[in-house]
Amino acid sequence: MNLLIGKFLSLLVAIVFLELAPAEAQLKGKPRVGVLTPAERQWEGAAFREALRSLGYVEGSNISIDVRSAEGKLERMPELAAALINSDVDVILAVNTPGARAAIEATKTVPIVMTAIGDPVGLGLVTSLARPGGNVTGLSNMSGDLAGKRLELLKEAAPAARRIAAMMHPDDPIVPIQVKDINATAARIGVELEIIPVRHAQELERAFQRALQWRAQGLLRLAGQATVIGPATAELALKHRLPSMLLLRQDVEAGALMSYFTDHQALFRRAATYVDKILKGSKPGELSIEQPLKFEFYVNLKTAKQIRLTMPPNLLARADRVIR
Repeated sequence: MNLLIGKFLSLLVAIVFLELAPAEAQLKGKPRVGVLTPAERQWEGAAFREALRSLGYVEGSNISIDVRSAEGKLERMPELAAALINSDVDVILAVNTPGARAAIEATKTVPIVMTAIGDPVGLGLVTSLARPGGNVTGLSNMSGDLAGKRLELLKEAAPAARRIAAMMHPDDPIVPIQVKDINATAARIGVELEIIPVRHAQELERAFQRALQWRAQGLLRLAGQATVIGPATAELALKHRLPSMLLLRQDVEAGALMSYFTDHQALFRRAATYVDKILKGSKPGELSIEQPLKFEFYVNLKTAKQIRLTMPPNLLARADRVIR
């Protein structure tokens, strides 16, 4: 009897092992995506994960996502990139120019999907948008080319403004391209610029005092790492009654007058399709780098009323959303 019971238990254990083995193998073999971002706020995690789910990937089941954020400290980017490489990720989602640069310098073999990159060719990250080559592909947000357009919209909203303070993160590689663009636009539309560096939230109040002492009549924030302090910038611009052109919808909801920029959620949804293609065998260097097709223009009419600014009707008509 004991012999029969022993054989039965052995058979049961074997059956359980066989049933669990494929699941365990699937778990060990699931692809790993590493996300390298300068700050948590700068990547659209919900949009990226949602797009992955639509492609059949469920985090924790058949794919894993490892997010490494520098929390605004750009000097940490190389260290975080190296940590992702050492963790054997299958593909890196590199956010913004600092993320892309750190990833490219860290590896020439692990596939890299750059996302929300201002000017990949101008910054020397790739030689061509059509065929980037090597282990790199991704999506541009065209921030270098949008700076002048954003200044024009601010001037259109506040035509009396002749002196515009432009705040930027001085260590961000995309900033010089934007400064060149706004300088050319300013000369054309008759605006004086004061370029003010802001690295951290602690520097904001001092930056605003400098702008006010210069008698600024408007505020433009350049794209890049300053997005992490967008809402705080919006609140101070409202407090000091400065018409402001910031970057994200959240900035306008926090009190900025306007924002005009690439639809970043759309970028990260598209990034998921690049990850999918690479995991299925596509070579990143043969996938062309996409440029955005959709831009978002938000206006806060409540802010306009608080700073006693009458918004031109034709400008309001072009807005994707008006906060009233």
